[in-house]
Amino acid sequence: MPRFSAGILLFRRPASGGVEVLLAHPGGPIWASRDAGAWGVPKGEFDAGEDDPLAVARREFEEETGHPAPVGEPLGLGEIRQKGGKVVAAWALEGDLDPATARSNTFPLQWPPRSGQWITIPEIDRVEWFSPAEARLRIKDSQTPFVDRLLAALADPHTG
Repeated sequence: MPRFSAGILLFRRPASGGVEVLLAHPGGPIWASRDAGAWGVPKGEFDAGEDDPLAVARREFEEETGHPAPVGEPLGLGEIRQKGGKVVAAWALEGDLDPATARSNTFPLQWPPRSGQWITIPEIDRVEWFSPAEARLRIKDSQTPFVDRLLAALADPHTG
């Protein structure tokens, strides 16, 4: 049975032109030295058939950034399947967020593994704005289609 996650890909249109997307870097010692291929859409798991995926996406965005998802009509970006089998659904919303003010929820982690010692780490240790080209270098390979689908939708005069 696959696991399911839902998330929000926040985007903005800077005055200099183009589009930027907000990506999240996972917290904790496992991810501390990883950059390329480590970033992703702020997201969280849900029970398929029980939870509203868009509501989960909005809730998880707030939990992982400390800011509510912007009000507005979300743009569906579809689903992808990550290497581990998890199915991720995402929506894009236009808005802005100062990365310096982002604060994630935390969770306990036994570290080092099987040591009996517990540390508290943030789910997300930082968020940053990236151009689409830079986002493709940073985001998990399986989530790249979300960036591409957003750009395609914004280029379509009926959706963007």
